[in-house]
Amino acid sequence: MDLLNELGPLLSAEAAAEAPGTGVDAADLEQAVWVRLLEQGERTPDPAEPARWLRRAVRAEARRARRRARREIPYDHRRHSVDGHHPHGSPVAAEPEDALLHGEENRALRSAVARLPGRCPELMKALLSPRDLTYREIAGELGISQGSLGPVRSRCLGCLRRMLAAEVAAPGLWGKER
Repeated sequence: MDLLNELGPLLSAEAAAEAPGTGVDAADLEQAVWVRLLEQGERTPDPAEPARWLRRAVRAEARRARRRARREIPYDHRRHSVDGHHPHGSPVAAEPEDALLHGEENRALRSAVARLPGRCPELMKALLSPRDLTYREIAGELGISQGSLGPVRSRCLGCLRRMLAAEVAAPGLWGKER
């Protein structure tokens, strides 16, 4: 208990100093060091230099946290939700900016799809349908053979790509007047 009282303030200060560079909360860093101390059990730090051991332990845990942050990829449930709901069934609360941007993107895409030539608009609407239709179901709805869906889809996507590339042209040089 004396060790806890003696090292507590120093640990808090060291963890607060190391935490910003690790991407971990200072309290989490402190807790990791205390766990490390408890795991050592009878092999307690050198009683002559507990502060030195503590500083080394904090830096080691900070390095471990940085390595972990480089390797781990956070899972963003909003991006991976298939039906717009959490696994527990509650709706995903998107940020207002995300909803606005995705709404604009969807409107632009629907507008471009509507301007496609021939059968492309109905094929693309079927492919983009939230019902997630199979090629067999799409072919049945459109009255075309299932084997021709791939080539027609490829031509339609190429046309859509060219159309959108022309609409989203690279901006001109700034500071130059024509």
